[in-house]
Amino acid sequence: MSEEKKRDMLFEIVEKKKLIVEKAKQELPLHELKKQVKCGKFGMSQKFRNNKWNLIAECKLQSPSKGLFKQSHTVEELAKIYAANGASMLSVHTDPHFLGKNEDIPMVKSIVDIPVMRKEFIIDEYQIYESRMLGADAVLLIARILTKEQLKQFLYLTWSLGMDALIEVHDEEDMEKALATPAEYIGINNRNLKYFNTTIENTIELLPSADKNRTLISESGIFTMEDVEKLRNAGVDGILVGEGLSTASDVALRTQEFSYSKN
Repeated sequence: MSEEKKRDMLFEIVEKKKLIVEKAKQELPLHELKKQVKCGKFGMSQKFRNNKWNLIAECKLQSPSKGLFKQSHTVEELAKIYAANGASMLSVHTDPHFLGKNEDIPMVKSIVDIPVMRKEFIIDEYQIYESRMLGADAVLLIARILTKEQLKQFLYLTWSLGMDALIEVHDEEDMEKALATPAEYIGINNRNLKYFNTTIENTIELLPSADKNRTLISESGIFTMEDVEKLRNAGVDGILVGEGLSTASDVALRTQEFSYSKN
């Protein structure tokens, strides 16, 4: 696959997302959506501040690059296993590229008592109101697809609705954007968007440019306890793991191991 094509994958998703958002606005206009929104209680912050280490366990069934994972668990089953085995928070996809759907958020919220983050490609304020309406306790804000102004605006809007935000960065330019905001949670994605592979070395390399007073989460490409130990020793405060958990031969045990030092 050419470098150009690999780099286009994210933006291809974003272009499709624009159409999805416009359709949603037609079906439920923003002014009507706002009437259905009840303010949250910052569930992520409440949970994370009580722990020295946090695992965000992702209910992930497939990825755009690898397709459907060879596992038999549903989103509901994964959510139950993760919540029962030490995860601090769940990450639930609502994008179709990951077999996600909006209905998964309220479904998962109804069966677990830990916070739930909506994993989505947020490009419009509409999606933030929508996230809270669905019951999300937190949202993902991807620095790469937002301007500095949008990132700050969306962060404040998220807070105004009683939700937390995890700002995702991929490189130093993204990190600069994130640090220009007062965001408490910054996630370093180990997926290299230039070559579309994953390596935890991306977190190691970006940590020196991060603000150690923020809560730093390493995301993606984490499959072994060796990976977890290396990241913990490097100074991160937690990890977000999808494929490394959902494709494990024993999901419960792997979840326990990855959450091992949360208290």
